[in-house]
Amino acid sequence: MKCSVYIATSVDGYIAGADGDIDWLLRPEYAVSLLNGLSYEAFIADVDVLVMGRHTYDKVRTLPEWPYGALPVVVLSSLPPDTSAGQPADVRWMSGSPEEITRRLAEEGCRHLYIDGGNTVQRFLRARLIDELTITRVPLLLGNGIPLFGADVPEQNLRLIAATHSENGFVQERYAVQHPR
Repeated sequence: MKCSVYIATSVDGYIAGADGDIDWLLRPEYAVSLLNGLSYEAFIADVDVLVMGRHTYDKVRTLPEWPYGALPVVVLSSLPPDTSAGQPADVRWMSGSPEEITRRLAEEGCRHLYIDGGNTVQRFLRARLIDELTITRVPLLLGNGIPLFGADVPEQNLRLIAATHSENGFVQERYAVQHPR
């Protein structure tokens, strides 16, 4: 089972503002620029399931349209879902440790999971289940907010796969996580 992260951060390492705001990621000048490096479309083409936390799901649901198409999505939460506003057909809810989640999805035949959301990424890193990180740094300092990496993520060696930059100032770094044998 391969677990990958594909995420954008501010240069100072935040994935969202302090209140969960991601409007800074949705600026029009970013949408029209060509991204060098691994495109989202190329990344997602090999993914079986997107695994995200409930906070990320709640934030994504505020966007004008569902950005994942028919890609199956698993929302991690110990609370029951609030389906009063409906939910996309390919969304299901699970609870459990990262190890339990990956085991259950592997038993269903999944080979590649896309792990998204700050807390979820950190939980999977703590469990040493992340195999690859693709981080696109947006040329902006937020000053505070929700960090990609928390203080309790254990040290892990990374091997650089690629580093690219785009005309709009984006810098993308792809790393393989070096798991001890």
